[in-house]
Amino acid sequence: MRRRTKIVATLGPASSDEKTIDRLIEAGVDVVRLNFSHGTAEDHIKRAELVRSRARAHGRAVGVLADMQGPKIRIGKFKDGKIQLKEGEPFILDVECELGDESRVGVTYPNLPGDVERGATLLLNDGMIVLWVDKVVGKQVHTRVVQGGELSNNKGINRAGGGLTAPALTAKDREDIQTAAKLEADYVAISFPRSAEDVHEARRLLRAAGGHGAIVAKIERAEAIEAIEEIIDATDAVMVARGDLGVEIGDAAVPPVQKRIIRLARERNKVVITATQMMESMITNPIPTRAEVSDVANAVLDGTDAVMLSAETASGKYPVEAVAAMDRVCRETERQATWDLDEAILGNRWERIDETIAGASIIAASRLGATAIAAFTESGATTLWMSRANTHVPIYALSPQVHTRRKVTLYRGVYPVNFRLNRHDDPAQVMRAAEDELRRRGTVRDGDIIIITIGEPMAAPGGTNTMKIVRVGDLARRAEIEGGAQP
Repeated sequence: MRRRTKIVATLGPASSDEKTIDRLIEAGVDVVRLNFSHGTAEDHIKRAELVRSRARAHGRAVGVLADMQGPKIRIGKFKDGKIQLKEGEPFILDVECELGDESRVGVTYPNLPGDVERGATLLLNDGMIVLWVDKVVGKQVHTRVVQGGELSNNKGINRAGGGLTAPALTAKDREDIQTAAKLEADYVAISFPRSAEDVHEARRLLRAAGGHGAIVAKIERAEAIEAIEEIIDATDAVMVARGDLGVEIGDAAVPPVQKRIIRLARERNKVVITATQMMESMITNPIPTRAEVSDVANAVLDGTDAVMLSAETASGKYPVEAVAAMDRVCRETERQATWDLDEAILGNRWERIDETIAGASIIAASRLGATAIAAFTESGATTLWMSRANTHVPIYALSPQVHTRRKVTLYRGVYPVNFRLNRHDDPAQVMRAAEDELRRRGTVRDGDIIIITIGEPMAAPGGTNTMKIVRVGDLARRAEIEGGAQP
């Protein structure tokens, strides 16, 4: 059984050479993430080119996700690199401070004094340090240490419950979006969006730069949870980015929020990625903890399209082993899962012909015990709708469009196939060729039932209007009979 849940792996110092990328692809990576918080534009372009070159060598399509840094709000630097904060001590966050000490430190976000007030709680270094705001004086935020510890240079700042007004797209992000367009990123992830307008703006910037990629909204702010439905409606995909999100809303709130986001995304025909600390221990250990295994498995059972590795593959000691472990957990979870069709599929009111064909194909495949679905697609829309269903039947996206084949690498249960398709091709011959291609791949054999979806006329985006139920071998036998009957 093919793995349905997709794996996203972040590239970095531990995983950017040709040999390691080959091993990552062999281990099962579907999409690589380029983290624009680190590296230069040239670094990212070279990595994308190398990944695609090695993917072609392996006969695979591998997607590229360009992840924008966003408004990372950080403290500045200390004279000695780090300090120790003790509970109850005063500490100042000073916009104008250049080098900090035990009493104060600078901040990279000049609007911080205007975004907080007495009683606010600030969380530093992923919540390891907790500061209570006592007062704001000019460009200084005077705080009292609630939870102390070691604090070193450039650590991040969050406000508990949200409320920092930094825009989602920084000047750096706007430049990086142009780089993402240049390297033809299949997905562009926007950090810290607060509203649908943040998503729309990112899409406008990407299209203006000539980019074709889909937009991923990273859910990291408390405000994003309040506007989650409008954000999901505006975007192509969402990422449950549990790091900053957990700091802002509290760790205990993350699991139910994660489940809700996955459910809402699937109901709205959007892709969803579950990310952050999924196998964090594998940065230094060759096997995951049982808790990490359960975390990945639960995301799979909830219906996430993809699970993501960050530092595990970017800078960890065991990048290939982390992907292999993720692959192993996803496969075993899917093998033991039940596959009852969702009420969302059975009770849906379809409004478009292509959507109706997609839904009917899933129901037919389930009822007939089909071995595979072969969907001819220009844009990938038909396979996206199909992938929202809770089904074990693999969906093959047959497309001549390289961008479409890379895009569907993130769709749960969908596998791209390079298939040439012209408007004037004979549909019967095309469907027979599709059957032959699946047979060649070892996916089907004589007697199996496959569902084929196609549009007539062919090669028109959004034109899927036909579903055909085929028993493998019948098309070839029929062609022989018809051929023999000709004078």
